[in-house]
Amino acid sequence: MKVLLPVDGSKHTKKMLAYLTTHEGLLGPAPEFIVFNVQPPIPSRAARAVGKDIVASYHHAESEAVLDPVCKFLERKGLAHKAHTTVGHAADEILKFAKKENVDLIVMGSRGHGSFVSLLLGSVAQKVIAHSDRPVMIVH
Repeated sequence: MKVLLPVDGSKHTKKMLAYLTTHEGLLGPAPEFIVFNVQPPIPSRAARAVGKDIVASYHHAESEAVLDPVCKFLERKGLAHKAHTTVGHAADEILKFAKKENVDLIVMGSRGHGSFVSLLLGSVAQKVIAHSDRPVMIVH
């Protein structure tokens, strides 16, 4: 089973990983995890001011800060995984990547604000659930 794990480095990511590793049989034998981080774009005016190389370096450093601990955690647990990163709007990029990689399941951590706050503020998890053609599991 190919499982997409969108991660942002938050405590919600940690809770999702803890849940997955304490419920090993949930995903069947030998799931293949794809750890995925989406970095928000830098406003174009700021990006032009500092230059492409600095922006690329910034995005690389930020994504590594999120991906490295997750990958090390999965390695310690002996779980097969790959890591990918991109720049864009999180929900859109998660949906696009899930389709491109033909994943079987998307597993995300959620802040769990509830529907009223989600309506006001928007939510990456909410948008992924609403628009995904793949099953989505949310861990609160």
